[in-house]
Amino acid sequence: MLRLDDLSFSIEGRPLFEAASATIPTGHKIGLVGRNGTGKTTLFRLIRGELALEGGSITLPSRSKIGGVAQEVPSSGTSLLETVLQSDQERASLMAEAESASDPARIAAIQTRLADIDAWSAEGRASAILKGLGFDTQAQARPCSDFSGGWRMRVALAGVLFAQPDLLLLDEPTNYLDLEGALWLESYLAKYPHTVIIISHDRGLLNRAVDHILHLEDRKLTLYAGGYDTFARTRAEQRAVLAAEAQKVATRRAHMQKFVDRFRAKASKAKQAQSRLKMLEKLTPITPPSEAAKHVFSFPAPEELSPPILRLEGVSVGYGGPPVLRKLDLRIDQDDRIALLGRNGEGKSTLSKLLARKLEGEGQVTRAAKLRVGYFAQHQVDELELDETPLQHLQRARPTEAQPKLRARLAAFGLMAEQAETVVARLSGGQKARLSLLLATLDAPHLLILDEPTNHLDIESREALVEALTEYNGAVVLVSHDMHLLSLVADRLWLVSGGHVSPFEGDLESYRAFLLASDTKPAREKPKPKRASRDEVAVLRSELRKCEARIEKLEDMREKLAKKLANPALYADDHAGDLRVWQGKYAEVMEALDRAEALWVAAQEALDTAQDA
Repeated sequence: MLRLDDLSFSIEGRPLFEAASATIPTGHKIGLVGRNGTGKTTLFRLIRGELALEGGSITLPSRSKIGGVAQEVPSSGTSLLETVLQSDQERASLMAEAESASDPARIAAIQTRLADIDAWSAEGRASAILKGLGFDTQAQARPCSDFSGGWRMRVALAGVLFAQPDLLLLDEPTNYLDLEGALWLESYLAKYPHTVIIISHDRGLLNRAVDHILHLEDRKLTLYAGGYDTFARTRAEQRAVLAAEAQKVATRRAHMQKFVDRFRAKASKAKQAQSRLKMLEKLTPITPPSEAAKHVFSFPAPEELSPPILRLEGVSVGYGGPPVLRKLDLRIDQDDRIALLGRNGEGKSTLSKLLARKLEGEGQVTRAAKLRVGYFAQHQVDELELDETPLQHLQRARPTEAQPKLRARLAAFGLMAEQAETVVARLSGGQKARLSLLLATLDAPHLLILDEPTNHLDIESREALVEALTEYNGAVVLVSHDMHLLSLVADRLWLVSGGHVSPFEGDLESYRAFLLASDTKPAREKPKPKRASRDEVAVLRSELRKCEARIEKLEDMREKLAKKLANPALYADDHAGDLRVWQGKYAEVMEALDRAEALWVAAQEALDTAQDA
């Protein structure tokens, strides 16, 4: 059980918590929500002991392990699988000690503890987690340094999930996942055996993976049962009741005050006036709940074009080598709302770039004569000029436009006077995303392509984006891991798979069910082929030796278990429970051996490829 008692904490004189309390029962899945800047990430740092409380206490059961995704992602030459296995420090330490231990009692204690923590099934569990996050068997054998920062963040997430801390703290875990990875994580967290607290703005995750919502508002913490939709309904009802009560009290106060003002000077009514005045002093005013700040987006309306606005016939596109997508026959009209589905690496971003003319394809591409396309991709947020203000960004894009009009454009995207004059480096992630969206839609595009637009937006901003897209009279092509956004915006689904793009027959729920039930291997990142250096070859040889040593250990364990199972006494009626335990351990070792052999094959192939390059 996690107890937060009367927490008090301030940053630069601004109080984030004042006598805030909550009790989190063991094993609960909690979604931590609240407006940006209220202190959600700070609460995580307080729980981890990285910051000192000004008042109150945080209590956890003794020897509880707290885990979260590390800020520094792994980038070494160690394989993905080995990196994840090493994240369970107890297992790694025991495995290392087992190599050198000589005392029989200590050897027995090590082996018992390894059995208790399911050490022999560890490789299978680690491999399954990596697979769920998008890494196939071959990718798991490659070094972390082969992958980009976003993919290494997935490895870091896999590591903490594998370590299974008693309290798992996740801060926006879906921001670096695609839709498939986000859906897998939802399913995994729902079955996680310990306590989880997630900071997230993903309504799908907060509805399906958690059983309680912890709301941070007005420096207090309140725990609600149920997912986010249940919480939102409860909050709306509470607001309505409190607002009505506040109005009732305000009306009563006004009536009393009117009586006092009218009869205070009259001798015959002075006593009653004084009595009413005392009642007024005792009548505590009720402050109505503050409404959530209005989050807005306002996309400029383009003129109407004749359909289709874009037509692809027999088009192929790639990056200089074999085409990523081929034989595309697609049509887009101005009233289309299209969601691109498909596993990571299949070509969703490639198609987005083709439609946005960031890539040129081979084949017949017919565009309306006056077609304007707006394109927003996650990386564009990082390409803003950090030392310039939003107003300066607009002035550069619209040098002849008057400043009042530029400020009005900023306000239409929720960037008010204060944010307009603040350098980008000091803006929040959501404010940067708003500025990027404004720049992408500045020319009133007929076709708006959005590639993961919600990663930096809070729940209120996501709802505002849905409203803006609903009112927008241009076509929308959307790539997102936010199922809630997709379900409200998209009315057509295109599946990008196997180098082709085709309509998906079914709705998002059927696609979700298909992904969770599918045994197809997730796509892996495909690095550009390069000649391996001597150091890289040495790393691959080292990895191959580790695979061989792993197989040797598992074969040794298999032989010991086989001897144990060959003992006739184990099959007596009074040993039925023991028999099941040993048979289970034997099955685990056999599964681990299968996986280890597959990894050895992948490591051998990687070494052969590197030596032949």
